[in-house]
Formats: sequence, C-alpha cells, structure tokens
Amino acid sequence: MTVPTEITHHTAVLNGINQHWVSAGQGPPVYLLHGFPETWYGWRKQIPALAEKYTVIAPDLRGYGDTEKPASGYDKRTMAQDTLALMDHLGHERIALIGHDRGARVGTRFAKDHRGRIDRFVAMDNIPTRVIADTYDVAMARQGYWFFTFLQVPDLPEALIAGNEEVWLTHFYRSWSYNPDMLTAEEIDVYVRAYRQPGAVRGSCMDYRAAPQDVAQDREDEDQLIDCPVLTMWGEDFSAVGKAYDVLDVWKGLARDVRGVAIPRCGHLCQEERPEIVNAEVLAFLDGWNG
Repeated sequence: MTVPTEITHHTAVLNGINQHWVSAGQGPPVYLLHGFPETWYGWRKQIPALAEKYTVIAPDLRGYGDTEKPASGYDKRTMAQDTLALMDHLGHERIALIGHDRGARVGTRFAKDHRGRIDRFVAMDNIPTRVIADTYDVAMARQGYWFFTFLQVPDLPEALIAGNEEVWLTHFYRSWSYNPDMLTAEEIDVYVRAYRQPGAVRGSCMDYRAAPQDVAQDREDEDQLIDCPVLTMWGEDFSAVGKAYDVLDVWKGLARDVRGVAIPRCGHLCQEERPEIVNAEVLAFLDGWNG
C-alpha cells in the first residue's frame, strides 16, 4: 500500500535518544504507538483517515524502525517518557493515545504515570504485562506466548535471527492473521528492511527482556485505575488474546471507564487486517476530542 504523500518524517534527540516519527494532518493531537513486529508503518491505513481531523504523530518506539536502538531503557516507564519528551518537543500538552501490542503497554504506563497529559486511550489487541505474568504457564506458551520467553534469552535470539529476518517476521505476520496472506510481499519487505538495521533485532529483544521491570512497575500501582476513558479492541480470532482471555473483563480491572470491541475475522494486527472497523471505532471514540 502506498504511503500518503502528506506524511512527513522527523527526527530529534529526545529523552537521550534519537527519535524518529511521522506526522500528518492538523487539529488536536493523536499519537499512534506501534507494536511488535512492526514500526510506524503499521498505522499507514489509519493515518489518512485520522489526519482529516487531527494532527497525527506516529513514532518508531525505542529500539524499532528508524529510532535509536540503545542497550537499555526498554522498561515501559522509560518508553512512556520517550513519548512525553516527544510531546514536549512538539508543544502538545494533552493527547489522545492509541497503542497496539507493545505500544499499548507503553500507553498503559503513560496513562498511569502522566494522567494529566492524556485525554483518552485506545488499547488494541493487548493483554497487560502483569496479567500475562500472573497467568503464564506451559499451556499459555503453547497458545502463543512462547516467544516472550525465547526473546528473553540473552544473545541467542539475535544470533539465530540474524540473516533470517524475513523468515522470522513472516512467521508472525502469517500465523497472527485471520487471512495469512493479508500482507503483500511488498509490505512485508518494508518491515524486513527495518528489522535488518543494525541493533533492530536486539532492540525488540530488549523490549521483551524488560518484562521483569515492567511487571514490577505494574504491581506498584495495580490498584490505581486509569482515569481517562479507554477503548479496548481485539481480534476475535487471535489465539493469544481474543481466544485466551476475556479481554473486556481484563481491562475493566485496569481502568474506570472502559468500552470493548471484538473484531470478527481478525487476528492480532487489527489495524492492518480490518482497518475499516478500526478506523470507524477509533473515530467514534475520538469524537469530541478538541485538544
């Protein structure tokens, strides 16, 4: 899919790392945080629709895409501070935040740590880190979470994946989608090129290796519910989320005001596989957001 020409690319050193983000549109700010194994490019089907009414900011997270890939700082509190630094750089006092997968983990920590800076939050196809830690067992590993453990092994994943990035990534894109051929070869190649960059595989591994820190942070304030309205969306057909958990019930344990949408005939990459549903639900949820 062709990326719209109105998208512009930016970089700046923020929170101690060189961050890359794209922007489009004008209006109240809406931030899009991608997950694994993606980059900002995972939002290419949302950006044009959102940019008609909003200023859309889609960064590459720490360790991903064209953002710097340091050896540390992958706990979600630090990654949320990356987002905060970007907001301050752009002069955005308050935002609507949409996060998918890992981006939803960053968004969850942001919503708890920076309550005055977020107006509403969309958590897409995500079970929070603490909940996974509390329910993880061999059966859950077999259901789809095996790579959580694999990526936490020091050094080995980098050695095995190097030179095999296309095989590694394509496994997830195909097995995590209701339609295995959802992504074209051209679209997959965009991601493969991103993950072949020096440090990119290590960056995604470090994201998962931060799990003990993330769980500790989540336990510190697990009794403090998210204040802003939350929309949680998930693919009904993804084995590790929609088929493994009562997603709406999980999120009711994290936030005061939660609405849930299950997306039929959809896997993990909701915004790519069913963009018409995602865009409609997100735009409805954003209605009234005026900055």
